[in-house]
Amino acid sequence: MRFDDPVPVTTIAQLIGAELVGNIEGFATGINEIHKVEAGDLVFVDHPKYYTACINSSASFIIINTKTYFPEGKALLIVDDPFEAYLKIVEFYRPFAPSMKMMSESASIGKGTTIMPGAYIGNHVTVGNNCIIYPNVAILDHCIVGNDVIIQSGTVIGSDAFYYNKKTSREIHYKKMTSCGRVLIENGVEIGANCTIDRGVSHDTIIGAGTKMDNLVHIGHDTVVGKNCLFAGQVGIAGATTIEDNVILWGQVGVSKTLTIGKGAVVYAQSGVKDSIEGGKVYFGSPVEDAREKMKELVWIKRIPKLWEKVMEGKEK
Repeated sequence: MRFDDPVPVTTIAQLIGAELVGNIEGFATGINEIHKVEAGDLVFVDHPKYYTACINSSASFIIINTKTYFPEGKALLIVDDPFEAYLKIVEFYRPFAPSMKMMSESASIGKGTTIMPGAYIGNHVTVGNNCIIYPNVAILDHCIVGNDVIIQSGTVIGSDAFYYNKKTSREIHYKKMTSCGRVLIENGVEIGANCTIDRGVSHDTIIGAGTKMDNLVHIGHDTVVGKNCLFAGQVGIAGATTIEDNVILWGQVGVSKTLTIGKGAVVYAQSGVKDSIEGGKVYFGSPVEDAREKMKELVWIKRIPKLWEKVMEGKEK
């Protein structure tokens, strides 16, 4: 999430009640997760396993629960609970603001765009030129839709990320991590009916230009989809995944989180992608393998009963 204007790190420290160590003259330009941080960002970390990665990331300001080494020019904001500090910053700089109108007064709609009855357009949404938004579509706060985009009925753009902080004090429970990211839909995208595209936790979920989606497709938070991809019905993609250009995912393909599918890859229906895969190849199975090798394996599996019969005949003789 980018702040509207750079914020003095001293102001942030005061807001969250932090001890500030290091570059006390700095200005924060936004807040982001470790996967997406840039120079000027705040990032939070509350587990020793991730201290080094956060401190040495591009982030300029680290919200942390211990005093430790950090590079020159950066700053630590030391608090008891960095996760709660993150929530406080998000709630202050991007508070929940309900809009009770079907189209928010702060939304911007381009020339030649058709918004059909029952569609909801949230706060600070931008929709480009020559789009068609069908009935009962919801485009939620801060999302951006490019030109020549078609969104079919029942689709939700910008729902909250499925992202929780696991607490284990007495019993396991999950605390919601407030989503402050956006969804960016580039030019020429077509999205089918009843699709769901989650906003980024703190950055952006991006759908590249020319990509086409069938009905009932789900895209998780912070996922980046390249240009001219094709997703058939019931494809599900988990969070923080990168799908490069010209990828085809056929029906009911499931894609796990934080991986990359290379440019031009094709994944056959009902396959499961659990790790990153190279581009320019065809895949099948769960977990996926080279489709030709997988098909050979299936042929041999079908032959097992006959092979077994021959084995048993040999024993009888």
